[in-house]
Amino acid sequence: MNSELITMLDLLERERGIKRDVLVDAISTAILAASKKSFTSGTRELRIEINPQSGAIRAIAKLIAAEKVENPHEEIALAKAQSIKPDIQPGEEIEVEVTPRDFGRIAAQAARQAINQRLRQIEREMIYAEFKDRAGEIVTGTVRRFDRSDVIIDLGKFEGVMPSRERVMTEDYNIGDRVRAYVVAVESGSRGPEIILSRSHPNFVRRLFELEVSEIADRTVELKVIAREAGFRTKVAVHSEDPKVDPVGACVGMRGARVKNIVRELNNEKVDIIRWDPDPANFVVAALKPAKIRSITADAASKTIHVLVDKEDLSIAIGRKGQNARLTSKMCGWDVDIQEDKREERALQTKTEEAAHSIAGDLGISEEQAQKLAAGGMNSIEVIVLAGPEDIAEALGSDIETGKRILEAAQALNGTPAA
Repeated sequence: MNSELITMLDLLERERGIKRDVLVDAISTAILAASKKSFTSGTRELRIEINPQSGAIRAIAKLIAAEKVENPHEEIALAKAQSIKPDIQPGEEIEVEVTPRDFGRIAAQAARQAINQRLRQIEREMIYAEFKDRAGEIVTGTVRRFDRSDVIIDLGKFEGVMPSRERVMTEDYNIGDRVRAYVVAVESGSRGPEIILSRSHPNFVRRLFELEVSEIADRTVELKVIAREAGFRTKVAVHSEDPKVDPVGACVGMRGARVKNIVRELNNEKVDIIRWDPDPANFVVAALKPAKIRSITADAASKTIHVLVDKEDLSIAIGRKGQNARLTSKMCGWDVDIQEDKREERALQTKTEEAAHSIAGDLGISEEQAQKLAAGGMNSIEVIVLAGPEDIAEALGSDIETGKRILEAAQALNGTPAA
């Protein structure tokens, strides 16, 4: 055991960089815990001593000298104590070696367990030491295995876990795939430090922009806010205090090269780059492009922005399943209410109703008949007299006689002689 222990200590000290006294202390504690049951006496203040050079292991107890031993676990016969220390008196303490005969086997097993446990602990400490300051960075690894819906990623010396909540639902991962991921946190769990990775986190996109766009890395361009629905669409708002720098152009790059690299890493997720504006209304106008805004009003009390667009722009502004509107709302921090602009339609309807009401009174016909005439384009007496009785009858869905009667009434009012 001694030579084996020394060899192991030498190896670990040399290859793992673990200090010998740290290992010796761990082994001593483990042996003490494992061997207590093998002691039939002499266990008071028991400790294990290991010679770090020779590997010799001894059990030492601090016992009380007594003329008559009543508690063998805490006392030693005075005569025996005096053979070790001649001037010892009853009641005094003395350190005595109490190593059992079969102690070697127990010690060897406990030493191996202690070393293995200590190695695992040191490995966990190394993981924490290396990654504790890397939260917020992007790392590259290989998909090693799956734990239910979690993805275990090999990062070299260590493993990271991408929980199902941090996965992108549109992405599939296979064992052996090389993936890049964002380090969300290094958590200390029951099994030691755990590196939590993500590909769905908005800051994954932020870090990609920082790596790809030098102007963001050197703070010439600031990435103000990100809103993301991972796998589908991301909106980023950028700003520069330097009037000579176009923040959107810097992010897009020559011929779109920079943003293309980011989109490629995101597996063709759509990325919109918007110029940031401190005014929420102006910001929403930019965020909803290419939809053309007909009207926009901001209600500061309810933090709601009301947007009106033409019918053909409504689906563009809202986006697929409301995605564009949701992301815009997340970016500006206001509720965004997008509606079709029906003001012209309502104005026309009002004019038609007013014309019908006037025609009904002038011609002595019902409101319903007047509305049918107005809907058919005959919205004034002047227009009606230009129509034929057949046209009037067709608009009303009536007989020709009714058409003639209404035409004659209109001609009379207008001073137009009957045909």
